[in-house]
Amino acid sequence: MRVLGVVLAGGLASRLGGVDKASVGFGAGTLLDAVLARFAPQVEALVVNANGDASRFARYALPVVPDDIGGHPGPLAGILSAMDHGAKNGFSHVASVPVDTPFLPGNLVARLKDTAARGGAPIIFAASSAEDGRLLRQPVFGLWPVSLREDLRSSLSTGLSKIVLWADRHGSESVPFPSTDIDPFFNVNSAADLDEAQKLNDSAMY
Repeated sequence: MRVLGVVLAGGLASRLGGVDKASVGFGAGTLLDAVLARFAPQVEALVVNANGDASRFARYALPVVPDDIGGHPGPLAGILSAMDHGAKNGFSHVASVPVDTPFLPGNLVARLKDTAARGGAPIIFAASSAEDGRLLRQPVFGLWPVSLREDLRSSLSTGLSKIVLWADRHGSESVPFPSTDIDPFFNVNSAADLDEAQKLNDSAMY
């Protein structure tokens, strides 16, 4: 199993005023810096899914793969672009994370791969635990077989954009991750979220 990592940075960030989330200041760098620091050691290679001027990512020296499907259909379009890049470069799977989650698990890909290797469902999601004990799927944190890319392309062309609807057609499994002092799937969607993330990052808990 060869895994290509993709950081999904192609969203519109409407609740942050339409800013480029990847370049939002966080800690000593940016949100993208924080995500790459945790994600890069987990995969064999990385790409960034983003639209617009790719030169803004030049300092990272990473391939930038834009959505091939117009109209901003959501994360599945970025996953498809990463699948296409992976297929051309000998990768069997794509692991995806969003750019606005600076506390993502350091063992995310290893645990998703272990579950996939047991031969169950083809698509593996991370999950967190609700207070009532239910598992909450985190569908943007996933492991995706590159072999499903043509089916995904066809589905996107018909207007399907919801991750779980497409994934459940093929079968998916969830891997639970514990929340300790900080929710590993905390995502920055608003100015208030960013303030909270900065506080968490600066605290002794992290």
